Amino acid sequence: MAVAPGSRCVLLLLLLDVLGAPALGDPGPLEDVVIDRYYIPKICLREAQMGDFIRYHYNGTFKDGKKFDSSYDRGATVAGVVGVGRLITGMDRGLQGMCVNERRHLIVPPHLGYGSIGVAGLIPPDATLYFDVVMLDIWNKNDKLQITTLSKPERCNRTVENSDFVRYHYNGTLLDGTPFDSSYSKGSTYDTYVGTGWLIKGMDQGLLGMCAGEKRSIIIPPFLAYGEKGYGTVIPPQASLVFSVLLVDFHNPKDGVFLEHLEVPESCKRRAVTGDFVRYHYNGTLMDGTLFDSSYSRNQTYNTYIGKGYIIPGMDQGLQGVCMGEQRRVVIPPHLAYGENGAGDKIPGSAVLIFDVHIIDFHNPADPVEIETVFRPEGCNVTTRNRDFVRYHYNCSLLDGTRLFSSHDYEKPQEVTLGANKVIEGLNSGLLHMCTGERRVLIVPPHLGHGESGARGVPGSAVLRFEVELISMEEGVPEGYLFIWHGEPPVNLYEQMDLDKDGGIPAEEFSTFIKTQVAEKKGRLMPSSDPEKVIADMFRNQDRNQDGKITPDELKLKSDEDQEKIHEEL
Repeated sequence: MAVAPGSRCVLLLLLLDVLGAPALGDPGPLEDVVIDRYYIPKICLREAQMGDFIRYHYNGTFKDGKKFDSSYDRGATVAGVVGVGRLITGMDRGLQGMCVNERRHLIVPPHLGYGSIGVAGLIPPDATLYFDVVMLDIWNKNDKLQITTLSKPERCNRTVENSDFVRYHYNGTLLDGTPFDSSYSKGSTYDTYVGTGWLIKGMDQGLLGMCAGEKRSIIIPPFLAYGEKGYGTVIPPQASLVFSVLLVDFHNPKDGVFLEHLEVPESCKRRAVTGDFVRYHYNGTLMDGTLFDSSYSRNQTYNTYIGKGYIIPGMDQGLQGVCMGEQRRVVIPPHLAYGENGAGDKIPGSAVLIFDVHIIDFHNPADPVEIETVFRPEGCNVTTRNRDFVRYHYNCSLLDGTRLFSSHDYEKPQEVTLGANKVIEGLNSGLLHMCTGERRVLIVPPHLGHGESGARGVPGSAVLRFEVELISMEEGVPEGYLFIWHGEPPVNLYEQMDLDKDGGIPAEEFSTFIKTQVAEKKGRLMPSSDPEKVIADMFRNQDRNQDGKITPDELKLKSDEDQEKIHEEL
């Protein structure tokens, strides 16, 4: 007889009568088993029914409290089928309707126990038996795997299939909540293939269809777990198992790199190929979202060649075809990453890696300067050449738009003599053959810019973008010259230069003569923002003994020095 929870007070009174508490009269022998459900769990997912297989612990005593049997003393639970006559009738009746973890006191009269015969040397004839029982497990041969999804990521692009390799954390308990194993206590995931017989059948089935990051409760009946033999000392025979599982990641040995294009610029004139040098930022995470590395935390891009084995194979493949400015997610299986061994203490063995990548720029060591003419005046006949002196405005930025420098921040345009190694090679090339008023966009690769080391404010190996406008230009002079004649120099050069005819040419006299030649367009100085300095340099070159004046022996044309007749210079 099963007693409802609300009838416990009546049951206790009945039990006291049976135990000999004062009463009006002797009620006589019991007709049925007396059940006291003295502990009922708040959650009861299932009650033991006829034909169910159960596991339980018990203490068996007589009315005087003397123990005649105990499963605890034997150190093993009792397992059997309830309601089919394999137990004494009183126990068969008293166990039905129990929940897992429920506790009952049972009073079994002799005719529902061992009757008038008893058990020789253990239970006397006509003995009333008292049992204290706790139910530990209930299952049925018709049971199926019970799967409850506890949480699931919003995004799930793929689920576990047979032959996949999975990494998961778990807590394993018996049905009564007794823990028997946990991956968390070992500090590492459990890693294995699914559907290949490496797991118990119930776990093989329970992991199918899971997403990375999903949590499940999986209840496995014994015939899909360790069955009649159990496992060691921690899992009894015929035990149902409960696993709380968190799937960390999974992959298939046949997997390749998976790409997800998060953001692709509308304009993509060029895509990266093998041999290109790429600068990119990235966040690297495991499949469960754990961050293991980030270039942003170092405030420095990762710079490397692609397709040449300098990075893990999966990233070598994943960066192929990227555009400048593209944001891409690269999912890399372990056999294309760090394999079974992992890397350091942050990337476990057999881990799937996810890289969220932002491409800053890329170039090829063979790249020239890329020149785009934005505006070119009509009637442009004269263009810049090396040795010309030019004034220009510019804005300089990285390809991701990061502003570096601008001539507009200063009072006047930038000034430079082209071909004099005063600016980076790529900018010098981009300023050649321009007309006054022309505007260009220049893309300068690092080997024509500031190289691997970079410069103040310029990252190493950075591709630079210049917006340039040519403001003015002055025709230059050949390399090594400070002044050239437009025609033949005077025959009596020294006499004409010695204005006071005292046989020596001081700096002032020299300067006056040169300025006169320029004013009369008989010759021109090397273009400069400081002509006086150019003339001073010329004088210093001619004043060979540095005594403050030039003598006839000291004055020489550069053509005489170089033995060249194309250009003459003092």
